[in-house]
Amino acid sequence: MLDRICLSKADDVIEYLIVAMARLPVEEVRVLFLDSKNRLICDEVVSRGTISEAPIYPREILKRALAVDASALILAHNHPSGDPDPSEGDIDATRRLLKAAKELGLTVHDHIIVGSEGWISLRDWVSFQ
Repeated sequence: MLDRICLSKADDVIEYLIVAMARLPVEEVRVLFLDSKNRLICDEVVSRGTISEAPIYPREILKRALAVDASALILAHNHPSGDPDPSEGDIDATRRLLKAAKELGLTVHDHIIVGSEGWISLRDWVSFQ
């Protein structure tokens, strides 16, 4: 366990997610659960959807974060269309997750959307403060 993957550099996280998700045929939501030193505890798929949407349930994500003793998390999902631009639903789900996580003392580092045409950090769209 001492040799767990450290995801302290954004480039490492992006590369990891692009390889894992960018070309999936349906939307998939996954969460990277991290310890207090940003070491990966686990990477779990929390939802699968259709070619155009997948549900994001903050309650279930945070319940799992507490169960694995995570201090922080990175939310990610893919857009099978290839275009990583966020929808209003993506932005709203991120805001709801941030609000709930803050109440529990958990840090959400980012919500990243990947597609075959690139990636987007929702830090550019939503305040993570």
